[in-house]
Formats: sequence, C-alpha cells, structure tokens
Amino acid sequence: MQKLYYPEDKLPLSRLIPMGMQHVVAMFGATVLAPILMGFNPQTAIFFSGAGTLIFIAITRAKVPSYLGSSFAFIGPVLAVTGGRPENIPCALSGIAGAAVLYAIAAAVTLKYGSKWIDRLMPPVVTGAVVALIGLNLSSSAVSNFFNSDFRLAAGGDALKLLTACVTFVVAASVSIYLKGFLRLLPILTGVAVGYALSLFLGIIDPASLAAIKSAPWAGLPPFITPVFSFKALLVIAPVFVVLVAENKGHIEAISGYMQRDLSPHLGRAYLGDAAATFVSAMGGGTPQTTYAENMGVMAITRVFSVYNFIAAACIALLLGLCPKFGAVIQSIPAPVLGGVTVILYGLIAIMGIKIWMDARVDFSSHKNLIIAGSSIIISTGLGVKGFTVGGINIAGIAFGTVLAVLMNLALSFGGEDGEEDARAAR
Repeated sequence: MQKLYYPEDKLPLSRLIPMGMQHVVAMFGATVLAPILMGFNPQTAIFFSGAGTLIFIAITRAKVPSYLGSSFAFIGPVLAVTGGRPENIPCALSGIAGAAVLYAIAAAVTLKYGSKWIDRLMPPVVTGAVVALIGLNLSSSAVSNFFNSDFRLAAGGDALKLLTACVTFVVAASVSIYLKGFLRLLPILTGVAVGYALSLFLGIIDPASLAAIKSAPWAGLPPFITPVFSFKALLVIAPVFVVLVAENKGHIEAISGYMQRDLSPHLGRAYLGDAAATFVSAMGGGTPQTTYAENMGVMAITRVFSVYNFIAAACIALLLGLCPKFGAVIQSIPAPVLGGVTVILYGLIAIMGIKIWMDARVDFSSHKNLIIAGSSIIISTGLGVKGFTVGGINIAGIAFGTVLAVLMNLALSFGGEDGEEDARAAR
C-alpha cells in the first residue's frame, strides 16, 4: 500500500520542489485559460493564484490541503459586464470583490453556527453531484486536447499529436501504478516532461511559443489593475459566490474521504481563506479564486496531502508571475500533452464525486436523490464549457449545474414520498 502523507507531514526540500512544480503544472492550463477567456492578464492571474494559496493556507492554519486557481464559474457573468472590452475589467473587479464579501459572510456564519446549515443546503447527494459534474463538464476539454476538437484524424499532424497524448497518458499512468519510491509521487510532472520532450522531437510545439520563450524577460512585475465600483457588476457577478460555496464544500468532502480524516470542522476557515484570496486578487486585477479540483486529482493519485506541497507550489507560482520566461515555458506545453494528463485528472475528479456518495451512503433508491444527481450532471455535462446563455448573459455549465442541484434539493425536500421519509428520519 502506498504511504499516505497528511497535511502536517513535512517533506525534504529535494522532494518539495518537484512535487510543488507538479501541482503548478496541474493547475496551470485552467488557471491561464480562465483569464484569457475573461480578458484578464494570465501573468497576473498566476501571481495571485500563488498569493491566494498562501493566504488560504494561513487562514486555514495549514489544516486544509488545497491550491487556489482561477474560477471558471465567473466567466459568463464577467463577460456580461465587460462585453469583452478590457477597459471594463475594473468594473468587473468590483463585482468579483462583492462576491468575495458575500462569501466571507457565509464563512462568518459557518464559523459561528457550524456547518449544519450548509449540510442542509448541500447534503452529500448535492456535493457529490457538484464534484462529479466538474470532472464530467471538463471532459470535452480533456478529450479535445488529447485528440482534437473535430475528433477526427485528418492529417499526419493529427496522428503525431495523438501519439504524443497517448505517450503522455501511458507514462503518467505507468509511473503512478508501477514505479516505486519518490518517482511514483510525480506521475503528472513525469508525464508532462516526457510528453514535452517528445513534442520537441516531433516538432509539434508552436514556433510562436518557442519564440515567446526566447523573447520573454527573466523578471518583470505583472500588470496590476484596481477595481472601479459598478452596481451593475455587483448584481451580475456577486451571486456567483454560491457556486464557490458548493465547490469548496465538495472538495473538502472529497479530500476528507481520500485521507479518511474529517475536514468539515475547518469548512468555515476554508470559506474565509477562499474569500480573502478572491478579494485580494480582485484588488490587483486578478481572477476570482477557487479550490482547484485538478490539484485534488494529483493528491488522490499520489496520496500526498501535505500542505507544504502547496506552499512550494504557491511560491513557484509567485516566481512564475514575476518571471515571464518561466511562465512562457509552461504556457508552451502543447495541448496533446495537457490532454494526456487531464484525462487522468478529470476522470479522478468525477470518481471523487461518486466516492462522496459511497462514503455518505447516499440512497439512490430514492427518486429525489436520483433526480437531483442525475439531472444536474446530465444538464451540466450537456452544456459543457459553452454554458447557458440568456439575455446576453452566459452561465458556465459548472455554475449552472451547481445552482440547479442546490435548487432541486431545496424544492424536492418538501412533500412527496421522499420528503416525508426525510422528515420522519429527522425526528
């Protein structure tokens, strides 16, 4: 049985650096993609992901192992405010700050009264569905990177990309399953390194990316932006904090299950840490923060839950934010390489949701539970990364599925056979 490292366990520096880099590689694609889609600066987002993670660890007193990265749930509302125009980003930042304040209020309530109200709002059937739909919602992105967006071999170049993705996948999986010792803890980093080397050999790395590495300076501050108050932005963006509440709770339940240690007593501080990180990021022009499922996948496959890994990863991210050249190297990782590892990571995330159901012994003979879990997952997965658009406002598939699961749980908990059974069980 592979050894399990708990949050308080320390690792030597020689192991911390490569394991921290592995977490950076795992989060980098999504943390960079989200700001690009929102029109934010990726270098600034990377910088604040590192700063936000350190804030989170400090507020949670190093009890909750998590990495904070750019939230996809905000993409639609932010674009609804900015209209894709960079000059409107300061207004969007005020809406993100508003979401952080509401999130902090939820944290304060949880700290004072405990997590019972969250448990009623988001029981295991909801949190398990939320975690599962995150992995399934991102599946199309993983598969399109692994193969291509058309899912078709149309040219020799497509075959080379598919070969690279397969090699990356096989190496990462083999390292995790067959190797022993320290290397077994680095499946994602090893897979990416081998895939990147193969990409260089096959010539499938974008020449523009290689030129960007060469021209990027070694040191430089990211561009910071301060928010400008906008009531419209507050109305559109601030309510998205509900999605972060559900995501964070689901992530903590998933990590608790894998560690066999209950982290729910730290839920209030986890909310507060995430809220503080998001607020600080908004004050400087960064993206809203959330605990990252990609890094949960790394923890699940390596069984290393030490917070020192995340301190190392955060410091590396801060350096990347201050060193455009290293950022350009990470950003040059080709899509097939990312696809090879994200197929593993997103699959683990989906399975984490199922594990939450199993650990909580969710009763799927209940029609209510079947409808809540099944409908939210199917709708979210069907929407994919495109999301749902109404009146010019786009709601990401993950956000829509999360809100739908919460609302269905509230609506279906009153009346009906399942509702009466729940009421009798509560007495």
